[in-house]
Amino acid sequence: MSKLTFVDVCAGAGGLALGLERAGFEPRLLLDDDDGACRTLRANRPHWNVLKADLLDFDPVEHSEVYDVDLLTAGLPRVKSSAAVTRESSDTEIRLIRATAYLVHAVQPRALIIENVPTLVDEDSFASIREFLRQELTHLEYELFWFSLNACDFGVPQDRGLGILAAVKQQWANAFRLPRPTVHEYVSVGEVLAPSMRSRGWPDADRWAAQATSLAPTLVGGSKTHGGPDFGPTGTKAKWRRMGVYTKSFGNEPPGLDFKWDPSLGDDGLVRITVDQTALLQGFPDAWEITGLKTARYRQIGHATPPPVAEALGRAIAEALNRDPIVPAAG
Repeated sequence: MSKLTFVDVCAGAGGLALGLERAGFEPRLLLDDDDGACRTLRANRPHWNVLKADLLDFDPVEHSEVYDVDLLTAGLPRVKSSAAVTRESSDTEIRLIRATAYLVHAVQPRALIIENVPTLVDEDSFASIREFLRQELTHLEYELFWFSLNACDFGVPQDRGLGILAAVKQQWANAFRLPRPTVHEYVSVGEVLAPSMRSRGWPDADRWAAQATSLAPTLVGGSKTHGGPDFGPTGTKAKWRRMGVYTKSFGNEPPGLDFKWDPSLGDDGLVRITVDQTALLQGFPDAWEITGLKTARYRQIGHATPPPVAEALGRAIAEALNRDPIVPAAG
């Protein structure tokens, strides 16, 4: 059986693409407007067809490889909730959702996945964009499935909600089933980071890991226009500090032999996690290289779809598309 094919727009650091690759899909084109993200994709998969371009300006007529694909995916920039959404005509995030729908018109994939914030699924302020998608996609004979997932249900050591739209052509829609959790128990921060914490001989690595038994809060990539890498708002930082983690900056490398972990000493006694370690918390494998400087790398990681979630989504879509299509009765 030949591999299913996909096009990924706003591909970022490749979280969706990597997960889909694991689920048996093969990319035809990956598109992103960020130099760093494109370098990351090329560094890890030199054979992938990566295009630096803005989705809002993308013309599929100039890239015939996007036609006749099984799946179109879009891990789009997070929409803003509440009052910000009322300015849809000038909101870039909403415009990108609309552009994705228009691309579906041109590409006509057998299925579509849009990944964004959970509130996109059911918050009243997003009702108009959901209605726009319903009208555009049902007109093209897709059936829409709106649902939310949490990355922790798929082995990612992070409390990270995701809002998903899966649209499947009607011939295969009856066979689509929502992804089921792949783990029975959540994986903790300490369990995932213990090996890297030990990597430079830190004697307190296991003691630290033994108390870091909770999930990481949601990683936030931040904006290109605001500051450096950030652990997030005050409440999020408090959760990290309860795990004995320093929250004012990231470390350049894991702790060494001389570091003494002692939260009673205040900031000086807290461990600094690295940007590479945040990639592990996002579900990327050790071997996946995120290119660029610290801030750019963390932004790519924080904005990525966790690969284990993408794999589960890919398997759910593949299971539906590999079924015999239902042909409407004549007349």
